[in-house]
Amino acid sequence: MTARRMHMVAYLKTGPTANHPGAWRHPEAALDDIFDPARYEHIARVLEDARFDACFYADTFGLPDIHGGNFDAYLRMGGQISYLDPLVVLPIMARVTKHLGLGATLSTTLLHPYWIARTLASLDLLSGGRMAWNIVTSATDLEARNFGMDGIAAKNERYDRAEEVVAACNALWESWDDGAMVADREGGVFIDPSKVRYTNYEGRYVRTRGPLAMPRTPQVRPVFMQAGSSDRGRDFAARWAELVFCTPNTMADGIAFTTDLKARMAKFGRAPQDCKVLPSFMTVIGETQSIAQEKYEYLQSLIDPDAQRMLNSALMGVDLSKVASPEEMRARQGNQGIVGSQDRVLQVMKAEGIAFQDAVAKPRSLLVGTPSSIADTLEEWFTADACDGFIITPTVHPRMFEEFCRLVVPELQRRGLFRREYAGATLRENLARG
Repeated sequence: MTARRMHMVAYLKTGPTANHPGAWRHPEAALDDIFDPARYEHIARVLEDARFDACFYADTFGLPDIHGGNFDAYLRMGGQISYLDPLVVLPIMARVTKHLGLGATLSTTLLHPYWIARTLASLDLLSGGRMAWNIVTSATDLEARNFGMDGIAAKNERYDRAEEVVAACNALWESWDDGAMVADREGGVFIDPSKVRYTNYEGRYVRTRGPLAMPRTPQVRPVFMQAGSSDRGRDFAARWAELVFCTPNTMADGIAFTTDLKARMAKFGRAPQDCKVLPSFMTVIGETQSIAQEKYEYLQSLIDPDAQRMLNSALMGVDLSKVASPEEMRARQGNQGIVGSQDRVLQVMKAEGIAFQDAVAKPRSLLVGTPSSIADTLEEWFTADACDGFIITPTVHPRMFEEFCRLVVPELQRRGLFRREYAGATLRENLARG
């Protein structure tokens, strides 16, 4: 038994498709409730009952149209689309839970820090201190054009701006002291103005006067999530992130990533335990290995032959139906593309000795087995210091989460690897205490 405890975060979308492009076609995939608040209330209750640290919504501001030069394939094959704004969904989930952390993906490239700070502070207040911010720099021209830009800026410039946006948000969140709101009826003082100050943040890319028009929140600032895998992205995570989402292909890749990231934290005066590294897993669970394998084979049969290449085209910022090598991909990307997705494909290509075109069309690996064997794998990664826990990504929604929470979580709890009760009142406290 280990003194450490795993952390668990659910990857969600406001739609039926996450990173498995065929799962929406499964007979048990819920498709008729995408616009029904009950869908989001239900998954929040399932995750909280299993004592997950948090969930977060991945988000894209638009319809991916890289593959084939239009959005036809993404619409026809049910690509990973955000049908609803997660900021509308998260308050619904907050109302039916008390402990589950709630994460929103917000872009430092496209959004102003005052708006980000105000929105997340509002949600942190209303949820009692459970908000997380998945900080993204955005990586597609389509999103930039939806916000009136000609295209996405170069990666280094995006990260330069991100540094300023996060610093400005922090200044805004600190613009009220504790105890500013006194609500003294007899004394006639509602808010003590000596405890509120202007922010006056000014950088190269953003400026904001402040202060926010709301008191300090339970967490002061939301928990910072990040998924950058480039050299610059890892430095950004080492400085700011409290949760890092990654997609290594093997445990060795996971160990290398985690070791590198935590070594970088020292130059920012941070201890390794200040940031939790969580690789992503999708699971297929069966009562026996043969049942799990049969379920896996059926699930994989639902993937259109071109669907994985379509998803990877959106993630990697280039039409992968038209490129034959990593070198050609990089030449065509321009400023687009997510390095973590590229790394995963190149890791698969190397590990399996397959061609680039085969690697980009290969569906992501799934963890297939019994509850015990899946717990074995998670324990192996965790005890080898490849990670601090896991991002659990859905295949068939909500069935996969229901099975994982009902079957795998109790096995991890029996082994002393995962909490039985929440330890803190806020998300940050639960991350710190396990």
